[in-house]
Amino acid sequence: QVPLVESGGGLVQAGGSLRLSCAASRRTFSSYYMGWFRQAPGKEREFVAAITVRGGSTYYADSVKGRFTISTDNAKNTVYLQMNSLKPEDTAVYYCAGKDAAGLSKISRYYDSWGQGTRVTVSS
Repeated sequence: QVPLVESGGGLVQAGGSLRLSCAASRRTFSSYYMGWFRQAPGKEREFVAAITVRGGSTYYADSVKGRFTISTDNAKNTVYLQMNSLKPEDTAVYYCAGKDAAGLSKISRYYDSWGQGTRVTVSS
């Protein structure tokens, strides 16, 4: 079993940018969806973005649409989350995940594989 490995988190000022990366095993990257979720202190884990690995269709939470972009590099078995115009409310631990089946891409409990998370802190 090869875990998903996230990187790219850090501390940025409001309005800044970060790019998160998630390196997956070839088997995990064969999931129908790869997604990003986040969890802020005292809050439940929430959907951020998802992408169909083979087709490249993307889906975003309303709170990040227009600011975040999810993408994949299939040759590297890697999914990215480009985060622009960051706000303090984006502060959270960000997790990447894989989902084998189509449908319900925004529901975390239907994802099959998870990384350990990378922390993003946005200062005001």
